[in-house]
Amino acid sequence: MINLKKGGRFNLKKSAPAVAGGSDVATSGIERFCVGCKWGKIKKKAILLFGREKEVNVDLDLSCVMFNDRHEMVDWIYSPNYRVEYLTSYGYSKGKLVSQGGGLKHSGDDLEGGSDSSDDNEIIQVDMSKVSPDVSVIIFFLNYVDEDKNGDFSKIPYASIRLFEGTPDKVETVHATYNVAADPAFKNTKSMIMGKLVKQNGQWAFDAIGDALKEDGLCETINKIKESYV
Repeated sequence: MINLKKGGRFNLKKSAPAVAGGSDVATSGIERFCVGCKWGKIKKKAILLFGREKEVNVDLDLSCVMFNDRHEMVDWIYSPNYRVEYLTSYGYSKGKLVSQGGGLKHSGDDLEGGSDSSDDNEIIQVDMSKVSPDVSVIIFFLNYVDEDKNGDFSKIPYASIRLFEGTPDKVETVHATYNVAADPAFKNTKSMIMGKLVKQNGQWAFDAIGDALKEDGLCETINKIKESYV
């Protein structure tokens, strides 16, 4: 099991047992995995009927952008709920949930948050065999869509993001995880870069970044990615 820390890297290959009678260890590529994000509703102290606390919906957005080897953005996955006027003012297109060729698929925009920490609220499934050959960098990031402008990651119950082998219904091996709610580095921030997939000489590797950003919105985050992370 690999548990990446910030700044760590692993190649998308893993060792497999050697065939009977052989001395070499075979390798097989990790082609299918998931990037998932989970978080809870915020509980307010105001007491309502029957002594229950009020729960406030929280909207986090898990997204990714893709670049070619000339650092040109060629594809993307982010919520279709972003206003077209906002996106076009920065030169970006309407959001979508499936990449060209179907190599990356988003589970859909969760606008509320969960009531417990057992499941991921949003997941991007990755099948490297279907990623366009033009793509050489894929960067995953997270934004907090905060309508009242007073929140940040530290106020969101069990907010975390992780990369794991398996399916949305079955987690097999977690390779990288960030507890954005508990880590003081994410306090007073509303966006973060989780990590990036990089293709070099035809082979893919994942770099764990885990950087909190001062930029708040989706487009501002993408601009920062293009400036500093490709």
